[in-house]
Amino acid sequence: MQNLSSAMRASASGLKAQRIRMDVISSNIANANSVKANGREPYKRQDALLRAADNGVEVSGIVTDNSPPRSVYEPGNPLADGEGNVLYSNVEPVIEMVNMISASRAYEANIAAFNSAKSMVRSALNIGKL
Repeated sequence: MQNLSSAMRASASGLKAQRIRMDVISSNIANANSVKANGREPYKRQDALLRAADNGVEVSGIVTDNSPPRSVYEPGNPLADGEGNVLYSNVEPVIEMVNMISASRAYEANIAAFNSAKSMVRSALNIGKL
């Protein structure tokens, strides 16, 4: 039973880590079109760092991507600078969607692993029944 419990704890830690990762990605997508305005910099992309832990995986931190913002030429935009460029966040929505699919698949895999371990525990408990 100890190994099956460990398997369930590892799957649960993976579920928690992937949920946090999906939260960070969702925030990135929500802020993808933020612009530099009123002296405030546009939103900067963030990423969840995962690392191995004793019983699975954990989020070791949320890091900010300091790559430069996207500069888009929009001379008619009231937020454009003197050269007609508007600075948008450094979030690339297509990349974020790929990351979201990856996190979603990892979440689903952890659910399947957890349910398999739960089924094995249930089967082991039924062996003793007559």
